[in-house]
Amino acid sequence: MSSTDVAIARIVRRLPSPGLRGYARGKLRIDPVYAEVARLLAGSPLALLDIGCGMGLLGAYLREHGWHGDYLGIDNDPRKIAAGRAAAAGLLPPLRLQVGDDGDLPAFSGNVALLDVLHYLPAARQRALLAVAATRIAPDGLLLIRNVLRDRSWRYHATVFEEHLLRLSRWMRVGAVHFPRLDEIRAPLQAAGFAVEHRPLWGRTPFNSYLLLARRA
Repeated sequence: MSSTDVAIARIVRRLPSPGLRGYARGKLRIDPVYAEVARLLAGSPLALLDIGCGMGLLGAYLREHGWHGDYLGIDNDPRKIAAGRAAAAGLLPPLRLQVGDDGDLPAFSGNVALLDVLHYLPAARQRALLAVAATRIAPDGLLLIRNVLRDRSWRYHATVFEEHLLRLSRWMRVGAVHFPRLDEIRAPLQAAGFAVEHRPLWGRTPFNSYLLLARRA
């Protein structure tokens, strides 16, 4: 068993129900975003604000892989925050997870993660969130965005179908509202003085997921 498999097993067994454990196990094994963020933040002394953190799986994964920075996860679903606190029990340094939303972000300076969040907001709120998130990035910090991008690919259509199923299952409190195009994410960040790079990050999934990295130009 690899060190990553051991870490995932430790995270999963702290979750409070079989359903959550099964979901987290599959997500952590298949989705490449956790390992990629861990690689990008390795050695970073800056705190991380994880907007739309869900159960805080990113924070738990980072702790299990040796990242010791301050972590604050925010999500608008109290059920997921409660489950995330259970999954984070005993981790040191402790993770902070709290109920909140994109319209009431705390004062913060460091790195910011927006992983699979934007498409649950209307276009205007996406732009507003990106603008606010940009103000939370420290001078040497990084804004990490992973999101489905709207295009004509089969991956995009597979993603739309999957989001419909998630909404029917009630795992998501709201369904997808607006899948942004690349320029809809990049333009407001460039206007705020950031250089933005992007690349596919779908791994073994069929979804049209891309990673965007924004740094002060």
